[in-house]
This record gives sequence, structure tokens and C-alpha cells, in this order.
Amino acid sequence: MDDKSKKDGHIEGEGSYSGTKDYNKRTADFIKKGKVDKAAKDAEQAIDSDEADELKSAEEKGKAGDPRGMDKKH
Repeated sequence: MDDKSKKDGHIEGEGSYSGTKDYNKRTADFIKKGKVDKAAKDAEQAIDSDEADELKSAEEKGKAGDPRGMDKKH
């Protein structure tokens, strides 16, 4: 079997089909349960709260890419 194959024989190379499927399912469930508006309101309140600086710092770190150095070539 190819080294990119899993035990069940499904190939998951650069992308993860099972991960994408799971993400899409959980996102659809979140939307169907009507949780989007509450999450948006919670996020808006967080941006206007004492934790705003911490959130901004985390956002910048995420936008900078690879904060743990995992993309470095060995």
C-alpha cells in the first residue's frame, strides 16, 4: 500500500477527505441548530471587552502563518 494510504485503504495525501467531510457536517449542524446569530453576538461582545487585545494578538499570530515553525524544511 502507498505510504499515504490509511489502514482502511482511503488515500489522504495533501488534503484530508474525512477531515473535510467532518468539518462540513459539523458546520451544517451548527447552522441548522441556529447557533450562528448567538456566536456572532458573543464574538462582537468579546471584541468590545477587556480581552480585545488578547484576541487581536491571536488573530495577528494566526495571520502570520505557521507560529510553531512546522513548515520549516528539515
